[in-house]
Amino acid sequence: MDNMVFKALSDPNRRQILKLLSDAPLSAGEISREFDLALSTLSGHFKLLKEAGLIREEKKGNHIFYNLNTSVMEEALNLMMEIFKKDKPQLHTIKQKGQ
Repeated sequence: MDNMVFKALSDPNRRQILKLLSDAPLSAGEISREFDLALSTLSGHFKLLKEAGLIREEKKGNHIFYNLNTSVMEEALNLMMEIFKKDKPQLHTIKQKGQ
């Protein structure tokens, strides 16, 4: 998994975009109504989310619709669950063994 996914998820505005898209695909205009941000700023967020593979875009006429790429989201969630597994040795145990 690319670190770009975690960079994309680090911003609260991008997380909010993902949350909005979790229900249904939305146009850029529909998403923009939910934010008090310049369109150029939102465009930058869309670009980063696309580069990370978290969203896809589809052009329909004069509109661009965005939808969530659930497979990448599932990969990110699985990785986070793997990182924070409860059965992993505690950090102080690792340090003691490595001393």
